[in-house]
Amino acid sequence: MRSRVRGGSRFFIRNGGPLVAYPLDRIYEEVGFIAYYFHWPHDEIMNMDHRERRRWCEEISRMNRKLNEESDRPGGNPFDVFGKR
Repeated sequence: MRSRVRGGSRFFIRNGGPLVAYPLDRIYEEVGFIAYYFHWPHDEIMNMDHRERRRWCEEISRMNRKLNEESDRPGGNPFDVFGKR
């Protein structure tokens, strides 16, 4: 459940618990992060619920960590994200 607060600076998120204010700046960060890496359209990302959007941010971060680890190894292939050789 999301509803805007006066001034449009926060959303309320309810994930089975009490309502929690979620900063609009954080939503912009998440949307920008996903759009930058996956090139998905703004509307598609905004239509995701909070939990799904956070999950995609975590997955992108995991892939980036894997790429960085692979590129740091001698003879490592930075494009071998999923360990297939």
